[in-house]
Amino acid sequence: MGRDAFVERERRFGRSDGRALGRLHDASAQHARIDQADLRAVADDLGRPVAALTGAAGFYADFAGVRGRRHVQMCAGTSCFVSAGGPTVPVAEAALGVTAGQASADGSRSLAGAYCLGYCYASPAALDRRTPITGPDIGERLRSTDLRSAPPPAIPYRATSGRTVVLAGLTGEEGSWQVWPQIVATGSPRAVRSEVARAGLRGRGGAEFPVADKWRAAATGPEPRFVVANGDEGDPGSFCDRLLLESDPDRVLEGLALAGFATGANRGVVFVRSEYPSAAEKVRDAVKSAREAGHLGRGVHGSPVDFDIEVVQGAGSYVAGEETALLHALQGFRGAVRPRPPYPTEHGLNGQPTSVNNVETLAAVPWVLRHGGTAYARLGNPVETGTKLVCLSQRFANPGVYEVEFGVSLRHLVDELGGGLDPGYRLRALQIGGPLGGFLSPDDLDVPLLAEDLAESGVGLGHGSLVAIDDRIYAWELLQHAWSFAAAESCGSCTPCRVGTHRGQELATQFPTSSRGILEQHDKVLSVMSAGSLCAFGRGVSAAVRSLLQVYPDELTGEEP
Repeated sequence: MGRDAFVERERRFGRSDGRALGRLHDASAQHARIDQADLRAVADDLGRPVAALTGAAGFYADFAGVRGRRHVQMCAGTSCFVSAGGPTVPVAEAALGVTAGQASADGSRSLAGAYCLGYCYASPAALDRRTPITGPDIGERLRSTDLRSAPPPAIPYRATSGRTVVLAGLTGEEGSWQVWPQIVATGSPRAVRSEVARAGLRGRGGAEFPVADKWRAAATGPEPRFVVANGDEGDPGSFCDRLLLESDPDRVLEGLALAGFATGANRGVVFVRSEYPSAAEKVRDAVKSAREAGHLGRGVHGSPVDFDIEVVQGAGSYVAGEETALLHALQGFRGAVRPRPPYPTEHGLNGQPTSVNNVETLAAVPWVLRHGGTAYARLGNPVETGTKLVCLSQRFANPGVYEVEFGVSLRHLVDELGGGLDPGYRLRALQIGGPLGGFLSPDDLDVPLLAEDLAESGVGLGHGSLVAIDDRIYAWELLQHAWSFAAAESCGSCTPCRVGTHRGQELATQFPTSSRGILEQHDKVLSVMSAGSLCAFGRGVSAAVRSLLQVYPDELTGEEP
């Protein structure tokens, strides 16, 4: 029985309640690894076939390998890679005396790699159980069992746009839950959708789909309907979602509630990356407080509106940030991509109409409805209106989250806001939009922060992250890093991506002694992935690697660095 058959079974028998991943997390925490007895116990409790739980347990990184009493996740994302001057996992292996994916003989320690923990502004980073560790002395600190010293710095943030929108709560300019009571009392779903359409608000997760169009499509489907906050878009290099979920979760929840009102949904879900344990805790606390304040539940603020929210924690999968894979994950299945159509707005959670929106997108909605779509549309660019959160990595002199208007140049972000690179480093390449976004050279940074213009330059906007690659990183090292991520995170649903990512990784290991023939084989792999991949992951990997080859044309010809 395939995963979509399991989804259909859940829809028909009404047994999907979002508890599966949580129960697997519990089993993983209680035992060194999830065994068949655990799977049978969870399956019996949820009324599911054991095979459905087995598929999920074998798919997610959090359930793989053996866990010791002290479990460490070492970030292997791009910013950490650059900050450490190469692969980070070997640093943790040497410090802990244990191989990644394994536990020590006495079960006291275990180690796993993770692609981004959201500390790109202070990299390299690791999670020692639930305690974050950052900084250049990370190996030395991992050797110690004292986690009390040198807590990681808070995420720096700054609003630089004409009007502060997404960061308005953090800057103290606006509170949360100020729009919601008025909307449920006097508003209408059509009016909410119209105001958001007037604003020109588009999805901030990378796809840039018009939000009002997505809500309108979901609202026309049969009940029940659902809205989902996608907090699992973990592009290595981006940490704005963590900032919002940890420091202003009420703004995200209010945006989700407004999305529910606009679509006629009475249930919302916030899906949070497991790599952000503090964020999940903060969101759960915020949901509880919102219920106590009357913002959630039955008859919200004396209106006929029923709306509530639950929080589900992911289990370690980059591809689960793609909306169809996320919906599979929410139901406790493998987080693999599903062909579209049908789209989630037609056939989403439990087979019902579902609107999936990015955390940053939802955080902008309360401002739009409070100040009006026209005011929002005055910000940014006529084609891409409003503001965008941009994340600058540790190698910049001024790393952090910046709220900017669409249309500012990349050079302004790099030189003016970022302050260039730290003394002693020279910018060699800029990764934009995460692993699927691509690379530009320092000579090509006059392009504006606009999706269409970036695409013409061979890169994608993605989540809006900028990772500075300095000249101490060799091109072949960066190429191997890119392919390692791709091979580790491909969901395996389609052959071009499943086979292509591993073939690309094999070819990349032949650098720096590769020949022109190897580059030609590389090009064939990229062409197949670009043409045949089921979702944006395979196509994005292909485009990103091509952009890397263009930035480093002379360094990947087989000559020694």
